[in-house]
Amino acid sequence: MELREIEIFLTLAEELHFGRTAERLRVSQARVSQVISRQERRLGVALFDRTSRRVALTPVGRRLREDLREAVDLLQAGLARAQAAGTGAGRTLRLGVFGHAGHELRPLVDAFRARSPGSDIQFGEINGSDPFTALRTGAHDVHVLWLPVAEPDLTVGPTVLTGVRVLAVSADHPLTARGAASLEDLGDNRVVDLGPDAPEYWVASMVPTRTPLGRRVPRGPVARTFHEVLTLVASGQCVQPLGEVAARYNSPPGIVFLPVHDASTLQWALTWRSTDDNPTIRALAETAADLGPIAM
Repeated sequence: MELREIEIFLTLAEELHFGRTAERLRVSQARVSQVISRQERRLGVALFDRTSRRVALTPVGRRLREDLREAVDLLQAGLARAQAAGTGAGRTLRLGVFGHAGHELRPLVDAFRARSPGSDIQFGEINGSDPFTALRTGAHDVHVLWLPVAEPDLTVGPTVLTGVRVLAVSADHPLTARGAASLEDLGDNRVVDLGPDAPEYWVASMVPTRTPLGRRVPRGPVARTFHEVLTLVASGQCVQPLGEVAARYNSPPGIVFLPVHDASTLQWALTWRSTDDNPTIRALAETAADLGPIAM
């Protein structure tokens, strides 16, 4: 049987009515009758019992319906898998985040999974000292990075998170008695040096190089990971501005997180390699745009 003939047989086996089958398939009723008669002649057995009042499957017809339905389902599943492989659907995206930010992204992840069945998100961790390498090497597919990101080989997508800044200081730091901090206070303290792999413009959007009054913000010592930053802060060697999410999920001994009352709101956006713009990444970006930024 040809695929069209199989479709006509299965539709008639479901409708049990020549007129409705013809209407559903947009062919003539005579065409349906011709195909079924040809099938029965070829097989040498009746597939339908038909009278002027009713149409019913014969036992052979019922068995053929089951066999052909199984074969068609397998065929359609195979075609769907091939299409998915060609379009990138059903792919697991490796999403790089800072620390516990993945918890805040749960609404986005749930919406993405619901809208893109078979696709998924796998989280990976990134550090402020090296925000782009995992993207460029393909270790991660997408990063959630604070803005701005101005890299010619990277695409910046929708903003997914917004939040305020806090200042991490040691528990015995003089600022703890005030219960808050300002950007001007950075001029009286050292902040962490994140090293050469983090562009200065990007670091400065979190940790300014100068205070609002123009005083230079001293940098050093060097830290490469978030835990190294916390160790240096706890020992009193430096202070460090961080996203408020760091305070929400961390309560290390010897560290206090102070609100920074004059700091602007931070925005984090999806970022990916421009050469890796595939349907799964676009689906995540579209979901994020529809959902809107999540306030932390």
